Amino acid sequence: MTPPRAALRALGYAALRVAGAALAGALLGLLAGHPWLGIAAVLAAYLAVQLVMLYRLEWWLQHRSVADPPEAHGVWGTVIALIARLHRRKRFHKLRFVQLMRQLQQSTAALPNGVVILNDEREIVWFNRMAGQLLGLRPNIDLGLRIENLVREPQFAHYLEKADYTNPVVVRRSSPSEIFLSLQLVAYGDGQQLLLAADVSRQMRLEAVRRDFVANASHELRSPLTVIAGYLETLAHDPALAAEFAAPIGEMRRQAERMTAIVRDLLELSRLEQTDERAGGTPLDVGGMLALLRKDVLARAQHPREVRVRAESAATLIGRESEIHSAFANLVDNAAKYTPAEGAIEMRWWVDSEGGHFAVSDTGIGIAAEHLPRLTERFYRVDPGRSRATGGSGLGLAIVKHVLQRHGGSLEVRSAPGEGSTFTCHFPPERIRPAASVVVAPRTENA
Repeated sequence: MTPPRAALRALGYAALRVAGAALAGALLGLLAGHPWLGIAAVLAAYLAVQLVMLYRLEWWLQHRSVADPPEAHGVWGTVIALIARLHRRKRFHKLRFVQLMRQLQQSTAALPNGVVILNDEREIVWFNRMAGQLLGLRPNIDLGLRIENLVREPQFAHYLEKADYTNPVVVRRSSPSEIFLSLQLVAYGDGQQLLLAADVSRQMRLEAVRRDFVANASHELRSPLTVIAGYLETLAHDPALAAEFAAPIGEMRRQAERMTAIVRDLLELSRLEQTDERAGGTPLDVGGMLALLRKDVLARAQHPREVRVRAESAATLIGRESEIHSAFANLVDNAAKYTPAEGAIEMRWWVDSEGGHFAVSDTGIGIAAEHLPRLTERFYRVDPGRSRATGGSGLGLAIVKHVLQRHGGSLEVRSAPGEGSTFTCHFPPERIRPAASVVVAPRTENA
């Protein structure tokens, strides 16, 4: 690296001073008869001056925060000026950094949510005041400890194990008072993570009130509907009933049956929402279940012309039979309702390295892309008029979603208007039990 021109100029001046001092010393020594002694004396004095300047510079460097830089000329003046400039720049950046850190601490302290910074070992590096309140963290004491050793809720431990941080997990803490926390990890930097914590107790309590209201209202509606349906059936079979009342009575029976189906689905959905615990169960013969669902479709007064079953694996599914049957039946029922008589539906079961999969494909009317994210919302209808005509309750896919969640599964939907739809249930590998050593040929049934 080439030295700057100012440094070379200062070095030249210093060399001239040394040469001038040596020349002056030689002249004085020559007058005294000892020229070398004069040179040595002058150079010793020059060295003493340099040592004094070096000592002054060293003292100022130790006390530069409270003392002004020493006055000097030549090389020393240039060096001291450069050091003073670097010191001012460093002090400016330090003050700016301190100000930014103070603003950051103030802003994070004002956040309504908790923020915890974790390193690549999930050890706590820093957390704000709200995180300390929500998670019970203690300043200074808990720094450096692993977060899973301080937040011991089973749901959070399972959330860390599966390493899928797309959605937050809700945990319940009972100390010092019962609260519900939404926790989510966000990766950033070189292996570091942010743990975001939010108090969702109010939302969870409102959700619990809503579930209780729906369950209680459904229970209360079931008995009156049963009475109404019974009287309507009696009237429909009464030979003394005038002919002009047959059509209204038939329509009232149809609407009563529809309301009964809605109440039944609401009760089923409320039961599924009562707990987030994983469902147990026994090994289920999925192929046999699909064969029964096929018979139910063919028993309808109106059904698609072709109903196929493809059981490509004899592996069983570990789950609760009533819930799995309810989920599969809802998907098959939707496919049958929205597929024309000349169309076809197919039920497929297969197993691979990612787990077990059940798919229902149809050649029906299809669903536009903007409706797909909201299909599992309760009472959401793509075409309200057509849904009411087919007698749908609007709760089937919500039931499917909750059943799959209880079994560790997920629902995938692929559809396009005019091209039909495919609803696929994915189950994790731990839910699949391999078939016995007897080889079973894939089952294919057609209407």
